[in-house]
Amino acid sequence: MDDAIRKEIERLAPQIISWRRDFHRHPEVAFNEMRTSEVIRKFLEGLGLPVAACGGLGLKAVLEGRPGGKTVALRAEMDALPLKEEGDKEYISQNEGATHACGHDGHMAALMAAAQVLTAHRTEWTGRIVFLFQPAEELPPGGALAMVKDGALDGVDAVFGLHLWQGLPTGRIGAVKGPMMAAADNFTVTVKGRGGHGSMPHQACDSILVASEIVVACQSIVSRSVDPLKPAVVSFGTIQGGTVNNIIPATVTMKGTVRTFDPAVQTVIEGRLKSVVGSTAEAFGAEATMEYFAGYPAVVNDPAKTDFALDVVRRTLGQDRVVPIDPVMGGEDFAYFLQKVPGVFLFFGAGDGRPYPHHHPCFDIDEAALPQAALLLAGLALEFLG
Repeated sequence: MDDAIRKEIERLAPQIISWRRDFHRHPEVAFNEMRTSEVIRKFLEGLGLPVAACGGLGLKAVLEGRPGGKTVALRAEMDALPLKEEGDKEYISQNEGATHACGHDGHMAALMAAAQVLTAHRTEWTGRIVFLFQPAEELPPGGALAMVKDGALDGVDAVFGLHLWQGLPTGRIGAVKGPMMAAADNFTVTVKGRGGHGSMPHQACDSILVASEIVVACQSIVSRSVDPLKPAVVSFGTIQGGTVNNIIPATVTMKGTVRTFDPAVQTVIEGRLKSVVGSTAEAFGAEATMEYFAGYPAVVNDPAKTDFALDVVRRTLGQDRVVPIDPVMGGEDFAYFLQKVPGVFLFFGAGDGRPYPHHHPCFDIDEAALPQAALLLAGLALEFLG
C-alpha cells in the first residue's frame, strides 16, 4: 500500500475515534437510523460523492477513479441494539434504551475514514469503489436484502465487509473459507391448555408443564435428528405465561432460535420442531402451534476472495496479523451481499482490555483497532482494483 495513504489514515486516527464516539452517543435502532444516515450523507456529499438512498435509510455512494477497471463495494452497518447501556464511559449512550453494543459505530467510522482517503487519491487508481452504509442488520428482515433489491451491488465485482470482534486480540484478523456465520431462524410456540387453581391441578391442563416438556423434548432434535458432523443449535429464549403464583394459566408462549449452516439441516429441524411441539402437547391433552420464521441465510465466504483478503491483511498490516478462527453460530445479513456477488466477511480483533462480549450492556471496543480497520478496508479496495 502507498505510504501516503497509510500516513493519512494514521493522522486521521483522532477523527476516526471522534466519529465513532459521536455515533456511540447517539445510537439508533434498526429501521430508525435517521440521524445516523443524515450525518453520513452529509459527510459523503462533503467529499464530493454522489449519494443515493438505498434500502430505505441505507446509503450508496460511488467513487469513480480513472475510467475503466473493476468495481468493488465496501459495507458498514448503522444500527444499534435496543438495550440500555451500562457503565461510566465518557461517551455513553444518550438515547435511552439503545446502545451500540456490537461495534457498528466503529464500522461506520472506519469506512468513513477509508472513503475520505480513497477519495483524495482517486486519480491514482482505475475503477470504482461503492460505499454501502446499511441500516437494520440487527433485526430481520434486515437492511441488506432491501439494499440488494435497490441495486446496491449492480455492476459490482466483489464485496468486502468486516466486523470488529471482541473475541480476538486487537489487530488480529480471521476469516473462514465457505460457511463462516450461521443461518439464523426464529420460531414462536403457543401452548393452549386449560386454566385452573394451583391447588387443584387435576381440574386443569397445565400449560406451564406442557411448555416445559416441549422445551426438554426439543433438546433431542439436534442430538438425535441431525448428523453429528453438521453444526446446529436449537435454543429457547423466552417463556411467558401466567400472572399469579396460585393460578395455572391457560396459555404459554415461547420464542426461540435455530442456527444452521446446511439448508438440508435447516429443513430437518423445522420439521422436527413442528412434530415434537404438536405431539408433546397432544400427549398431555393440550394443543400447541408453532410459527417458524426463516431469518438470514448463512454467511458463505468465497474461497478465492478469502485467500485474497487474508493476503491483503498480511501485506497491509503484517504477516502475523492473520489468525485461524472457527465458524460461529451468530447470524449476519451480509449473507445477502455474498449471495449476489463473491466477497469476504472478516473478523477484526478489537478485544484488548475489553472483557464484555457483543450484545452485553457494558460492551465496548478497543479504539486502537479503528485506524487499522480503515487501513484494511482501503487496502482491500485498492488491491482488488489492482
